[in-house]
Amino acid sequence: MATARKKAKEKVVIQDFYVWRGVNRRGEKVSGELAADNIAAAKDQLKRQGVNPTKIKKKPQPLFAGKPKKIGPKEIAVITRQLATMLSAGVPLVQSVELIAKGNANANIRRLLATIGAGLQSGTPFNQVLKEHPQYFDDLYCDLVKAGEQSGALETIYDRIATYKEKTEALKSKIKKAMNYPIAVIVIAIIVTLILLIFVVPQFEQIFASFGAELPAFTRLIIKISNLIQDYGPYLFVAFVAFVIIFAKSYKKSRKLRDKIDALTLKLPVFGMILHKSALARFSRTLATTFAAGVPLVEALDSAAGASGNAVYRKAIQYIRGEVSAGMQMNVAMRNTKLFPDMVIQMVQIGEESGAIDDMLNKVANVYEQEVDDAVDGLSALIEPMIMAILGVVIGGLIIAMYLPIFQMGKIVN
Repeated sequence: MATARKKAKEKVVIQDFYVWRGVNRRGEKVSGELAADNIAAAKDQLKRQGVNPTKIKKKPQPLFAGKPKKIGPKEIAVITRQLATMLSAGVPLVQSVELIAKGNANANIRRLLATIGAGLQSGTPFNQVLKEHPQYFDDLYCDLVKAGEQSGALETIYDRIATYKEKTEALKSKIKKAMNYPIAVIVIAIIVTLILLIFVVPQFEQIFASFGAELPAFTRLIIKISNLIQDYGPYLFVAFVAFVIIFAKSYKKSRKLRDKIDALTLKLPVFGMILHKSALARFSRTLATTFAAGVPLVEALDSAAGASGNAVYRKAIQYIRGEVSAGMQMNVAMRNTKLFPDMVIQMVQIGEESGAIDDMLNKVANVYEQEVDDAVDGLSALIEPMIMAILGVVIGGLIIAMYLPIFQMGKIVN
């Protein structure tokens, strides 16, 4: 599978846009634009569509055009919703793709959709066309589309995919919101502290040198830290950058390291609880979407394991998959992992008994998504005064250390 994905990725080519004029089969003059690797490929594409091109050239770029935005998961979620809406309205798939491409301001998205449209016009199944762009459409996405094509209910499946992508991106956004604020404040605190230690403390040190008296221990400590940063600051910075680069590369290459960090993050105070609920929401939403699309439960569990976003939950879901494939009820296998809350297990049990697992899991996903939302809002309200207090202690401590000798001198004079 990995080799096939790698080969598919190598096939992805960023195509250019060409404007053309020509004559169709009825002898009418027509014009438009299309995406192709080169002019020859564009001509072949037009001839397959029954157009005899009379003029074709590369579409000129505006003089002051900015760099096209990259295609991220949010953009894919928007495209998916647009496509789901058009399919539900009865617009044919190829025409839907063309209309979305024409109405999009992002050149990269237009190229991607034009390539997909060309693949569909050549008769390739939709899921196979999407598989040629694995950096945008993962296995889960393609498998759901395949299920929709095979069942003849692509518009219904696409609506579920759109809902799934929107919910997933909303959940990611909430998690980022919980993490970004404290990180930003801590970075600002570090920068302010370094400015004080590098530029302000040395000025006070010169003043204290003229006193000829022994400085308080706290002041001497701050001055030593300031001298250390001034003398070894560049080396410390290089060492820190090197550590970050090595860690990032190791994290990317080592599955073991990623798994260990995933396990550690779940044990973090407050944040760990949010990540637990986020993993439960992803598991429930993914499993509900795939199972409702007609994907067999064992395969649906495989997709849910990959989409859980955490190694601890991935391993637990893979264990559940193995037990379910051996004939065990899913709720029993979930209980054996000792990872899933009783409420989730009970909902799954009700779903299995009533034949409505997807319904129950959707309810579970809604509950945990709401809990993540509430936890993030509560965390922001809790963290703000805590961070302000920490900032006050750090900055206030530096100021007190610098003014402490002056206060002592004042007492001696009095």
